[in-house]
Amino acid sequence: MAKHSTNMRIKLPVCCLALEAVTILLFAIFVRYDSDTDASAWHDKLKTSNSSNADNEFYFRYASFQDVHTMIFIGFGFLMTFLKRYGFSSVAFNFLIAAFGLQWSTLIQGFFHGFHDGKIHIGIESMINADFCTGAVLISFGAVLGKTSPVQLIVMTLFEVTLFGINEYIILNVLNAKDAGGSMTIHTFGAYFGLTVSRILYRPDLDKSRQREGSVYHSDLFAMIGTIYLWMFWPSFNSAITAHGDDQHRTVLNTYYSLAACTLGTFALSALFNGEGKLDMVHIQNAALAGGVAVGTAAEMMLTPYGAMIAGILAGMISVLGYKLLSPVLDSKWKIQDTCGVHNLHGMPGVLGALVGVIVAAAATADIYGDGMEDVFPLLADGTRTANSQAVYQLLALLVALSFAIVGGIIVGFILRIPFLGSPPDSECFDDVVYWEVPGEEEHHQMMAVNTDDHEQQTQA
Repeated sequence: MAKHSTNMRIKLPVCCLALEAVTILLFAIFVRYDSDTDASAWHDKLKTSNSSNADNEFYFRYASFQDVHTMIFIGFGFLMTFLKRYGFSSVAFNFLIAAFGLQWSTLIQGFFHGFHDGKIHIGIESMINADFCTGAVLISFGAVLGKTSPVQLIVMTLFEVTLFGINEYIILNVLNAKDAGGSMTIHTFGAYFGLTVSRILYRPDLDKSRQREGSVYHSDLFAMIGTIYLWMFWPSFNSAITAHGDDQHRTVLNTYYSLAACTLGTFALSALFNGEGKLDMVHIQNAALAGGVAVGTAAEMMLTPYGAMIAGILAGMISVLGYKLLSPVLDSKWKIQDTCGVHNLHGMPGVLGALVGVIVAAAATADIYGDGMEDVFPLLADGTRTANSQAVYQLLALLVALSFAIVGGIIVGFILRIPFLGSPPDSECFDDVVYWEVPGEEEHHQMMAVNTDDHEQQTQA
C-alpha cells in the first residue's frame, strides 16, 4: 500500500451505484414475496385453513426484528464512536455497509435457505437473518476501523457476506449444529475474519496516527449509548429466530441473566486491574456485552439460569483480561491492529460460547428436554444422533467458522490492498477529515499552521 489516493469523487459513486444496480437486477430476477407476504398466497392460505391475519408470521417476529435492527444501526454504530476524531465515519460507514450488506445477504442467504421453484422467497425472517449477517460484517469493521476507505469497506462487505452465507449453511444445514444467537456463525466468524484482514492490512508506521486513536470524554459518552442499546436488545438478538414458545422464552431469559452477571464481572476486573482501583470506560463499553455473545450458541438449550450467569461472568472477565493483557501483544508481536478490540468482545467470548454449546449439547437427555427435544435437537429426538455425537458436531462447527474466517480473511485482505481502493496513508488514519467535510476543520488547520509557524520562529530566536 505504497500509494494512497483517497479521493472518492469517482470511486465511491461508481462502487455504490454499480453494486446497487447489480443487486436490483438480481432481486428482479430471483426475489419474490413468501406465502405470508404475498397478497394472493396469504389469502389463499386463509381460505384453506382456520388461520386469521393474527397468525401471520409478521406479528410474531416484527418486535424482535425492530430490536435487532436497532442494534445494527444504533448499537454498533455508536459503539464505535469512541475515537476522538472519527465519529462521522464510525456511524456513517456503519450505516453504509449495513445498508448494502442487508441487501446482498438477502440474496446470498436466500439462495441457501429460501430458494425453491427457481426463486428466493422472502419475509420477516429473511430480514432478521440479513441483519444477523450484517452484524458479522460490522464486527469485522471494528477491527479495521479508522484504517480503511468506504470503498474498501463495501468491497469487504461484498466478499464477507458471501463467505458468511456459505459458512452458515455448512454449520446449520450440513453439520446440523445449533447456534441460535450466532456465537459461531456471527461473532467468531466476524471477529477472526476482521482480525485476519487487519493483519494483512498491517501498517508499520501507524504510530504517525496513534495520537488520534484514543478517546475524549464526549466520544466515550457517545460510545456508551451504543453499549446500552446493545445490552438492552441483546435478548432479542439471540432469540429472534428461535422456535415460538418455550424456546424463545428460554433464550431471552438465559441472555438476560448472562448479561447481568457479565456486567458485574466486568466492573470487578476493571477496578482490580487498573491503578488506584479506577474503572476503564473501554472495559465497560465492550466487556459488559460479552455475556450476550457467550450464551449465543446455548441460549435456546437447557443451560439453566445459573449456567447462563456463569457463562456471562466468565465472558466479562475474559474480555477485560483481553483488553489489559492480550491486545497489546496482538498489536506489538502479532502485528494485528485491532482498533475496537473485537477479539475481546466477540472473538474469545464467541469461542467460549461455542464451547458452552458443546458442553450443554453433550448433557442433553430426554429427561431434561422431554417433548421439547424435537425443537432444540431434532436429530437427537428422532434417534439419528446421540448427545455426544451432537457435541462433536458442535465442536466441528466452531472449527469450520474459524477456518472460513481465517482463510477468507487472508484472501479478502490481499484484495483490499489494491491501491485504487483509496486506503488512507499511515499518517491520516482515525481522522474524519480524510473522507468528510468536517465543520470548522479549515479553521482548525489554519490555527494549527499558525501555531506551528509561531513555534518555529520562537525556536529560531
